[in-house]
Amino acid sequence: MEKERALWILETMCKIREFEEAAYRLFEQNKLRGSVHLYTGEEACAATICSTLTDKDYITSTHRGHGHCIAKGAELDKALAELMGKATGYCKGRSGSMHIADFEKGNLGANAIVGGGIPIATGAGLAIKMQKKDNVAVCFFGDGASNEGTFHESINFAAIHNLPVIYVCENNGFGISVPLSESTADPDIVDRAVGYGILGLQADGYDVLDLDEKFLQAKERALKGEGPTLLEVKTYRWRGHWTGDPEVYRDKEVTEEWKRRDAIVTFGKWIVEQGFATEEEVEKIHKDVRAEMDKAVDFALSSPEPDPAHLLDDVFYEGE
Repeated sequence: MEKERALWILETMCKIREFEEAAYRLFEQNKLRGSVHLYTGEEACAATICSTLTDKDYITSTHRGHGHCIAKGAELDKALAELMGKATGYCKGRSGSMHIADFEKGNLGANAIVGGGIPIATGAGLAIKMQKKDNVAVCFFGDGASNEGTFHESINFAAIHNLPVIYVCENNGFGISVPLSESTADPDIVDRAVGYGILGLQADGYDVLDLDEKFLQAKERALKGEGPTLLEVKTYRWRGHWTGDPEVYRDKEVTEEWKRRDAIVTFGKWIVEQGFATEEEVEKIHKDVRAEMDKAVDFALSSPEPDPAHLLDDVFYEGE
């Protein structure tokens, strides 16, 4: 991995972490509109994968989608303003946490429906093939979504038509409060690839280099016209399913074990070992991101509320 991309991944992971922690604090202060589903602990997946994509590559996201949005180029201030329902947000305060989209960046949107983004990414892959473009579509979804009908139908369709779609299952071990062992007979989602005649890969979601190697393999296949890949990323969310989750279903010691493997820390050390940056320069990345996040919070807090006079704007098409 080259220096520039390595530093971008580290900075992006830091942005996601600071954003999620800021969102959690604002929720505790009753300054967010409703609860949010935080990506804390899973930053390496979105940052590493999106570091290989351009604005012309598509992604679809999930209800836990802030990390994907940020890694695909979302600005922290506009994203936070959207969470707070402000007029300066990406969707003018109308989408909230679970529906942020930015088509200019190739972000086709987060989705509150479990598995809802899977057929959308598949459609994006079909469009790429029909238009003979040299791009890929990446579909992020959780282990819970792997038991939805959209998962099976979409992957089967993509396999039949040899679509350039990479299905990324972020397996964090829980579907809301249900552990994977109680919802899925085979703990390895990747094994399902065999049933559709496609390649299945499994990556450590706390190891940036392993993630990078596996995803680039899948992307290369897609660009060569060799069809879709199912990439299972073993990861873990540090916080509960939502911001008010009491987390009585989880072993706290297991959570602490995952925290000790924090990808932001381990990858930062690797960057220093490679001579890409000094410890002081790595710390400056953290410091600069925190300062950027502070400005984003100020921006969101000071942004205006949506004007009710514009309630029906963008609801009906007014073109010719």
